[in-house]
Amino acid sequence: MAKFDKDSFSGTLIMVVAVSLVCSVIVAGAAVGLKPTQDEQKLLDKQRNILSVAGLLDPATDVKKVYAERIEPRVVDLATGDYVDAPDFDAAAAAKDPAQSVQINPEDDFASLKVRAKYSDVYLVKDENGQIGQIILPMHGTGLWSVIYAFVAVQPDGNTLNGLTYYQQGETAGLGGEIANPLWQQKFVGKKLFDDEGKLAIHVGKGASADKEHGVDGLSGASLTTKGVHGSFQYWFGQNGFGPYLAKLKTEGAK
Repeated sequence: MAKFDKDSFSGTLIMVVAVSLVCSVIVAGAAVGLKPTQDEQKLLDKQRNILSVAGLLDPATDVKKVYAERIEPRVVDLATGDYVDAPDFDAAAAAKDPAQSVQINPEDDFASLKVRAKYSDVYLVKDENGQIGQIILPMHGTGLWSVIYAFVAVQPDGNTLNGLTYYQQGETAGLGGEIANPLWQQKFVGKKLFDDEGKLAIHVGKGASADKEHGVDGLSGASLTTKGVHGSFQYWFGQNGFGPYLAKLKTEGAK
């Protein structure tokens, strides 16, 4: 049998391939082994953000416990506003599946999404007596550099905002990134989505706060991010988004 010469070109190549294979196996094994932990952390972070916008989060909060006691996840058919039975629904995955998604007409695509899932998660927030005190709705749209993701808390009247939190965004720090600033988010609390005639009236932009009931001033020096926030509200709270669901809230309640 020929002696293996590790200093030869072929020997070096074999060693490199062998080391690469061993490293690949280790990395793949670590990725598989860590996935359950990563998935659990993603879920915990999502629950934490939902509790935050609902006003149920403080440093001492047991996130899993409070979420289980106070939050009831549901799934809504956006076309009808009805609750549907959709176990393990994943909006991001559904948006990529032609059978579970819809193409958005360009003239209606205020949030620059192009496509969305037919259904959406919603989260009913119960008070200490088990009564539904607010509803958390997910919202996303395109900013300057990134897709910006938020949770919006709405009172059971389907009109009054209780809170807003942007939990994922990649906008410019100190400019568009200020959408994550709690002080700016606080400006949305108490604003009305619709006017007295039921027309969508919430708007975000320069000088918008002159309309004390429906307007929030945009971020200085971040006009495109502000446009993305405004477009997100215009799409998700219009007839192609949560409009049918909010209309049913007003007439039938959240049950």
